Amino acid sequence: MTFTDLGCYGNPDVKTSAIDKLATEGMRFTKFYSSTPTCSPLRQSLYTGIYPIRNGAHPNHSQVYEGVKSLPHYLRPLGYRVAIVGKRHEAPAEAFPFEMLGGSHGDSGKTPDGADLPLDKAREFIQRDADQPWCLVVSSNQPHTPWNRGDALVYPPEKLTVPPYLVDTPETREGLSKYYAEITYMDGQVAEVMQILQETGEENDTAFLWLSEQGSQLPFCKWTCYDTGIHAAAVMRWPGKIAAASESDALISYVDVVPTFLELAGGKGADQDFDGKPFAAVLRGEKTTHHDFVFATHTTRGIYNGSEAYATRAVTDGNFLFIRNLHADESFQNMVTAKDEIFRSWKTVDSDFARERVSSYQKRPAEELFNLKSDPWCFKSLAGDAGFAAKQKVMQTELDSWMRQQGDRGNETERDAENRQPKVKPWSKKNGYTQ
Repeated sequence: MTFTDLGCYGNPDVKTSAIDKLATEGMRFTKFYSSTPTCSPLRQSLYTGIYPIRNGAHPNHSQVYEGVKSLPHYLRPLGYRVAIVGKRHEAPAEAFPFEMLGGSHGDSGKTPDGADLPLDKAREFIQRDADQPWCLVVSSNQPHTPWNRGDALVYPPEKLTVPPYLVDTPETREGLSKYYAEITYMDGQVAEVMQILQETGEENDTAFLWLSEQGSQLPFCKWTCYDTGIHAAAVMRWPGKIAAASESDALISYVDVVPTFLELAGGKGADQDFDGKPFAAVLRGEKTTHHDFVFATHTTRGIYNGSEAYATRAVTDGNFLFIRNLHADESFQNMVTAKDEIFRSWKTVDSDFARERVSSYQKRPAEELFNLKSDPWCFKSLAGDAGFAAKQKVMQTELDSWMRQQGDRGNETERDAENRQPKVKPWSKKNGYTQ
């Protein structure tokens, strides 16, 4: 889901009472960034604390290199039991040795309500041993398409406020209605988890982090490194440790989560081979800053209906976003350009804005630079503008340095992406990842 599509992040329509409540009880982050705008590489980056190319899982439906460790490897030696319930999208299985509580990768909406995320199993896990600390990943499928959960009648299409980066068509409004309904459905799952913690007496002893993942399947979000693709919503509650109703502008990446949890659990999150670093001091109010720059990467190789090759790299300092399109001479393609009714409807609109949106989604310059303060929707690139030449140079230099550190060879890495996808998906039913 796109980070702006929450009540506590300013959306005037969508109803997210549980997450909004979580924000009043903890800290809301304004500059929390995903490491990639697609599901599988983002989750594997989140669980390993390493950016996608360096851990080996940079295309979608991918796998990390042999020997890469993840959250369970770091917390179990400290006495924690570590489990996951719901969606799985990681490989190989030995690199992510979570205790699997049940659920499924994906939700068609045809199974019983909650079957893909059996929170009764989460309750059992939490209550299993009162003397042993635990860490639980609750991995919802929503609001991933198909948008068929929740009550779309709550969101009459004609009454919705269409976000500025989208073209206002009946199809866009209908899609938003279904998408918002599924966000509210997911918010109900968050409410249930909060209730479980309260009823089991674990609420006051639990550090609770909620993340939005990459942007929605609407154009300019998922599969792109625009701000609506990689900027994440993040809320964290920790009674007695994090000030209620607080807000942080610290620049934080998904790769910082595991180092932080490791430090909170009594380990040394700064001493491991992470790309991220602990932000525990930000949580305690001891620091107001974290990173100077964070990064993101995307490849179309291996995604459904993807371009033959279209690699994207991005860096942000929280105020400016710099994007490098390594195959700008090609056309960007994905499921949106191939079969999305919303995007197709934009092509029928006779307006300069609609034509620009359709064109710029598929054809992009080699470099783009956006001022996120004055242009949060990334409408006007400042790349090549003499007034921002110094800023562009800084961002280019930072991105070049990061790519070298990651072992990112640009076009060569893009061409090799599909070799990082396992032939047999370990999150499939026959491999025991679903129950």
